[in-house]
Amino acid sequence: MSRSEQPASPRRRAKPGASAQASAASSAASDCAATPLLFTASLAVRWRDLDAFNHVNNSVFLTYLEEARLQWLKDVPGPWFDAHAMPVLAASTLNYRRPIEWPVSLHVELRCIRLGSSSVALAHRILDAGDATHLYCDGEVTLVWMDPASGRSVALPEAIRSACAT
Repeated sequence: MSRSEQPASPRRRAKPGASAQASAASSAASDCAATPLLFTASLAVRWRDLDAFNHVNNSVFLTYLEEARLQWLKDVPGPWFDAHAMPVLAASTLNYRRPIEWPVSLHVELRCIRLGSSSVALAHRILDAGDATHLYCDGEVTLVWMDPASGRSVALPEAIRSACAT
């Protein structure tokens, strides 16, 4: 089979509805950027974050988001967890926009998009720290506060509610 007869790379082949998906994704990214910024974490990509394709493994994106949430939570004034109320990750949505290569420094932006009686939804964007036009990932996560003994949800701590209101 000659080079011209080979099928196009799956990365370059247009998928049916791809432009509609890209448009919706772009709209979601814009909506996130329009919501007030809650926190920005600064992280460095580590060599060990790379996979066999020499870019950050998709599972590591979740680690970056976890680190950003923990950096935010450690600075929340007032108690936000105790033996009877602690956050658990209930849902996550990640839209991978482009591969992250080493070396690069990242900014992870968090925005509160929804407060519930026992939960908070945070939108996130992972950006190149040196060029904010390089969006690597966006999406959202939902944290639910629960009692670890009973496994049932509990009221969202006032400290979290207040931190998200600012």
